[in-house]
Amino acid sequence: MRARRDGPTIQGDWKVPTFIRHPKDFWTGIIFLFFGLAAVFIGQDYQMGTAGRMGPAYFPTILGSLLAVIGLIAVVRSLMRPGDAVGKFHIKEIVLILSAVVLFGLLMRGAGLVPAVLVLVLLSAYASPKFTWAPSVAIALGLAGFSVLVFVKLLGLPMPILGPWFGF
Repeated sequence: MRARRDGPTIQGDWKVPTFIRHPKDFWTGIIFLFFGLAAVFIGQDYQMGTAGRMGPAYFPTILGSLLAVIGLIAVVRSLMRPGDAVGKFHIKEIVLILSAVVLFGLLMRGAGLVPAVLVLVLLSAYASPKFTWAPSVAIALGLAGFSVLVFVKLLGLPMPILGPWFGF
């Protein structure tokens, strides 16, 4: 939906003040700032270390700082260039994808890598309005095979291909 100016706000699915010219960039920047600053704040409880001998706070602090800087750039950019209003918030799709990730984590140990990847890919694909079974199953099988090849065979990670729930 294209934003149109009506008085002090930009009309779209969400109303925002007119000094915010690109609402999508603005809210993306706010989210990045929040998570980046949260990582830096949480990392304060740990020892920082140095670049040569990194402590537990080093990685989250550096990445959180970079994420916050990117968020700040997005917020500033949203004030300078025009853009579209924020569209519909897709709750069903978000729940499906988050459920797929949680199920992947729960299935890895008991069911194994292959079933966990199959569930992850198929449930995530189901969130798309263009979902069809044949391509989704083909992609899921291909990614499961690729995951076994890379993580179990080449890297030698101790992941069960089929877990104890299947008698292996």
